[in-house]
Amino acid sequence: QVQLVASGGGLVQPGDSLTLSCTASGRVLNIHDLAWYRQSPGKERELVASLNSGDGTTYADTVKGRFSISRDRAKNTGYLQMNDLRPEDTAVYYCFAASAADTYWGQGTQVTVSS
Repeated sequence: QVQLVASGGGLVQPGDSLTLSCTASGRVLNIHDLAWYRQSPGKERELVASLNSGDGTTYADTVKGRFSISRDRAKNTGYLQMNDLRPEDTAVYYCFAASAADTYWGQGTQVTVSS
């Protein structure tokens, strides 16, 4: 059984930084992609960043230059470093992992950017 646990969210002011973590428990084999999604009230879930098995990355246009996705394979943990946070970044952030046959979701962690 694989579980993803997202953590690191909180309340910050505009311009602040946060690092989200996504730790996997259980057997995680043949993972091709890691990603972070976010969802705000009344809006659809959107892809924020992704990291493939070859360590290639993609980012939503709205976060390019501000966010960075990474992982520590030894710790079985993925990260989303978020810099220069803006009010429009406020959302529940979900981590995601995919293998050839399965997908996995974390429970989400709330990020609120407000003065």
